[in-house]
Amino acid sequence: MQFCHQCRNNGKLEGVNQPAIGHRERKKQQTRETIARAALELFVERGYEATTLAEIADAAGVATRTIFAYFPSKEDMLFSDFEALREALARELADRPAGKDALGTLRDFILSTALDKSEFDHKLGQVIESDHTLYSHKRARLSQLQDLLAAAIAEDLGCGPDDLRPQVAAASLTAAFEALERHGRDLPPPQTTDEVAAAIDPIISFVRAGLQALPAPSPADARG
Repeated sequence: MQFCHQCRNNGKLEGVNQPAIGHRERKKQQTRETIARAALELFVERGYEATTLAEIADAAGVATRTIFAYFPSKEDMLFSDFEALREALARELADRPAGKDALGTLRDFILSTALDKSEFDHKLGQVIESDHTLYSHKRARLSQLQDLLAAAIAEDLGCGPDDLRPQVAAASLTAAFEALERHGRDLPPPQTTDEVAAAIDPIISFVRAGLQALPAPSPADARG
């Protein structure tokens, strides 16, 4: 199971609310997904470095210049699902009902998407993990999720910019899920939401307890 997994269901995150879009935007989205799918299949088949933009364009049935209307680079195609994941998580956090905190929202988000990972996703993950540069760039993208979580946790706590608790909690979450991913790399993937919950609930509980244990900054600290 991965906290930041590649999720491929016609470019959508199953179980997560999707915003309504018009016909023109839907056509653009379909073209973007076609290009991304062609690129990802070639990356798995031939390797990331060996795949050219011309080959991607040919496989997608578009002109090479069309690619740049949707993706600035090959790397943006490789991580194309990440943006959908980030936007979906941002929506879930923004729309969480009163009384539901960021940690509970994150838990439900993971439970709703974790079982979508396919064998193709696993192979694509290997492409990323086998290249030090790509893996470091994946971690940079994970920091964007960390920032989302920190902002949502700060909102829950009603704290200001000098309060380190949200940053510490969000950093702990991303580090813990990365460790969980590495630990489970050679293990069979979870088959049920109960198995996913059994893996992530201790992490959520650990971070929640840490938030309760960390003291809020004193007024003197805030005045600095």
